[in-house]
Amino acid sequence: MEKRKIFVCGETGCLSSKSEEILINLKKIIEEYKLKDQVEAALTGCFGFCEKGPIVAVLPENNFYLEVKPEDAREIIESDILKHQIVDRLIYTDPDTRQKVYNPDEIGFYRKQVRRVLKNCGIIDPENIEDFIQNDGYEALRKALTSMTREEIVREMKDSRLRGRGGAGFPTGLKWEMAYKRISDEKYIVCNADEGDPGAFMDRSVLEGDPHLVIEGMAIGAYAIGAVKGFVYIRAEYPLAMHRLSVAIEAARKKGFLGKNIFGTDFSFDIELRLGAGAFVCGEETALLRSMEGKRGEPTSKPPYPIDSGYLGKPTVVNNVETFANVPGIVLNGASWFKEVGTAGSPGTKVFALSGKIANVGLVEVPMGITLREIIFEIGGGVKNGKKFKAVQTGGPSGGCLSEADLDIQVDFDNLSAKGAIMGSGGMVVMDEDDCMVAMAKFFLEFTLDESCGKCTPCRIGNTRLFEILQRITTGNGKLEDIKLLKTLAETVKTTALCGLGQTSPNPVLSTLQKFEDEYIAHIVEKRCPAKVCQGLLVYKIDESNCIGCTACAKVCPVMAISGFPKKPHAISQELCIKCGACYSACRFNAVNME
Repeated sequence: MEKRKIFVCGETGCLSSKSEEILINLKKIIEEYKLKDQVEAALTGCFGFCEKGPIVAVLPENNFYLEVKPEDAREIIESDILKHQIVDRLIYTDPDTRQKVYNPDEIGFYRKQVRRVLKNCGIIDPENIEDFIQNDGYEALRKALTSMTREEIVREMKDSRLRGRGGAGFPTGLKWEMAYKRISDEKYIVCNADEGDPGAFMDRSVLEGDPHLVIEGMAIGAYAIGAVKGFVYIRAEYPLAMHRLSVAIEAARKKGFLGKNIFGTDFSFDIELRLGAGAFVCGEETALLRSMEGKRGEPTSKPPYPIDSGYLGKPTVVNNVETFANVPGIVLNGASWFKEVGTAGSPGTKVFALSGKIANVGLVEVPMGITLREIIFEIGGGVKNGKKFKAVQTGGPSGGCLSEADLDIQVDFDNLSAKGAIMGSGGMVVMDEDDCMVAMAKFFLEFTLDESCGKCTPCRIGNTRLFEILQRITTGNGKLEDIKLLKTLAETVKTTALCGLGQTSPNPVLSTLQKFEDEYIAHIVEKRCPAKVCQGLLVYKIDESNCIGCTACAKVCPVMAISGFPKKPHAISQELCIKCGACYSACRFNAVNME
């Protein structure tokens, strides 16, 4: 009889919520009931539904348990495993119908997803190569090496029209074709796993949940371009991804999928990890390659491109994690299969990390061409706490803000670009009515300003001046001419900066100016932050009709700006007030108002 399997989410987020303790308890109870011959428990990759984690799935029935705690392990074993009775209280409840949903595919979060890159996350143990092999693992590599020429692989990739999932969307097949045609004694292939966008966890989750898929994609790419050495440049802040990738590389070597004469052919290939120190600019390919060489991580002028002179001056292909994860499926199933979903200009699926003010924070994989409305409101469950949707930032700190008017656009590389945003690596940060768009633009600009390598003047000085203008506006010192100055300076930085970081850094400023100019004007003319976020524009007053004189506000005021006697209404001195908000937080009687 086939063993039943219990998979516990082993992604970083769920591990922080004690999913490893759940696994330990499950194993103890399996041992207690002497069930080791009938059932096994293991960690798996991200199920995606992070808002409801930790998640536990029982296979093959696919009983799907949410928000599981370590103490729930006994009930799962005694009810589900021993009695074949589903633990109803851990099953998903539809928020609209209030009905239990027993089939995970019918949960709103999953209903419109197409999981190709994430296909193994939730059904395999990422540290067990046998699990990967049982799910067609390394079959694409076998096919490539034993029945396809290098030219055929390049042609298949070109026919698929796979665009790089790292941000720019450059055609992968075209990049591989150029590298294939370069004549050199050595070539290299590099996986960019230096994911650094705030709120982004796509690449990390793929590496934690299915590292062999990326290894297989890299090996196919290496064969296609004629490389024998590959590198994964991964940030050191991803210890779990590093560990699972290291385990997978070693297991692949032992199985003969890496190393000499793979599948009995004359092709040899191996992979080495290179750790990044967390510099955001090293996500740019030339900065990444310099960092790999032990140099300062800063971009270089193009040309030459890495295809001509990359790592150690040799032809080098750099693709990101998700791009390589798409390769095995294309080789195994064909370009036409890949193009069955998506749009003509952007075929396939895209993995997004949903974060911010969204009800269902999580990792999703959707077909290109789906609308923002479907992603945010149907998959993401809409905005938290019944608040009104205001904007979504796509593409990380270098992306752009899209408003309610943009919700029905089809999500692909070209449509997002036309709206002043970018696909980026796949981050989506949702904002609600309580978010200030001027402050948000300042936040993202400050991030890129801090992460700039400082090499080129437009990025180093131009972004500093942009930030200073935004700082003036958010503290009540802005002028109307600042709006024109922001636009002019942002366009200048965008067209003259050296690398992708500088060229896209003004996007949050330009997109918020385009779609939320009224908020800029309110800050400048009315000296008011409509969202009540910018401290420099806030005024705290005490409503005498609600104040009972409890003195709580006066006790927490750091500058003694609040006066009054016990059991008598208090008052705030606007001259002394530093607008820290301590009084507003301390008041339990809604007497302190924020205007």
